[in-house]
Amino acid sequence: MKETELNQVQRSLLMVKPVAFKNRNTGKILTILEENGFEIVSIISEKLSKERAKEFYAVHKEKEFYEGLTDFMTTGTIIAVCLQKENCITDLRKIIGNTNPVKAEKGTIRNLFATSLRANAVHASDSPENALKEIKFYFPNLKELKQNKG
Repeated sequence: MKETELNQVQRSLLMVKPVAFKNRNTGKILTILEENGFEIVSIISEKLSKERAKEFYAVHKEKEFYEGLTDFMTTGTIIAVCLQKENCITDLRKIIGNTNPVKAEKGTIRNLFATSLRANAVHASDSPENALKEIKFYFPNLKELKQNKG
């Protein structure tokens, strides 16, 4: 993340994956986020079709885990959340923890709620560019945030 992007109000997408939803962890995850200063801008639930899952994860199309991931993401309800706060993307990545829950720091969302590498409880945007794209995927009518120019 560039220094100019720090200390700016940003938005990011967080998606609660089907396993975390099924295990009734959505409320706990949202509570952790709110307690850490994240503002919920918009939220939806959806059962992804295979086509929508493939579209969302198209960036990984050439990777070996793509088919398994898109299959998994269609197994149940997901919750998509647009979040906002200063340094949102960096702070969110810290709070969710490592993609591999075995390597995730104690107390992170993935450490607490993931059941495997694929069923790692949540997805979160990893860059401002991906955040914008992912937010538009789930919230096409949401007005863009006017970034602070500090």
